[in-house]
Amino acid sequence: MNPLLVIPARRAHSNHAEVARTIGIDIIAGRYREGTKIPGDAELILRFGVSRPVLRESVKTLVAKGLLSTKARIGTVVRERAAWNMFDADVLAWHLDGGIDKRFLRDLADIRLAVEPRAAALAAERRTEADLALMAAAIDRMRIESAREAPGFAEADLSLHLLVANASGNPFMRSIGAVVEAALRVSFLLSAPVDEGGYEISVAAHARIVEAIAARDADAAAAAMTGVIFDGLRRHGAAE
Repeated sequence: MNPLLVIPARRAHSNHAEVARTIGIDIIAGRYREGTKIPGDAELILRFGVSRPVLRESVKTLVAKGLLSTKARIGTVVRERAAWNMFDADVLAWHLDGGIDKRFLRDLADIRLAVEPRAAALAAERRTEADLALMAAAIDRMRIESAREAPGFAEADLSLHLLVANASGNPFMRSIGAVVEAALRVSFLLSAPVDEGGYEISVAAHARIVEAIAARDADAAAAAMTGVIFDGLRRHGAAE
């Protein structure tokens, strides 16, 4: 894996959580490969300086998150990536800590394409005047931040997408946005434009989403949202 960006996570507050975090990052970063056994209890106890009960609790945590499986006479094995609970807050945080790569960004874009255009369409049908005011303010913030730097622009970009999800009136869509918020923030940071012209194009593309929602044009809102997601993929080179 060639990570595009690493976002160090905060340290865990308990021994078993810190052990789970470290092993989880090792799995996600590919140091423990899918289908292989992780080191035995004795080696891990020596490595982390913890008791056997603490280690067992850490393994249970990773099993619950889909990263490991334990089988009698076989040992503790790394599960295939498809089994990992990608909506788990810790698993997402460990991806950020281990380093985001293009595969992660493409997978994130896939779930966004499955949810966000529909959220925009629903927002066009259900939005309130208060929703529109907040979205307009987010667009204004994007215009202001475009003259500054990528982190501020990414935050403004993220706020707009979460506002659209909220305006959809569907709590599941808003919850998905909240769960993957940290990953979206990094994605938007990576896909922020690099020049003034790029910023203007990006702001205009996002403004089209809000305009379509304001006009109650569900099809146009969905299409505008789809275009924005693909534009972001192209900017950080994960579209191919």
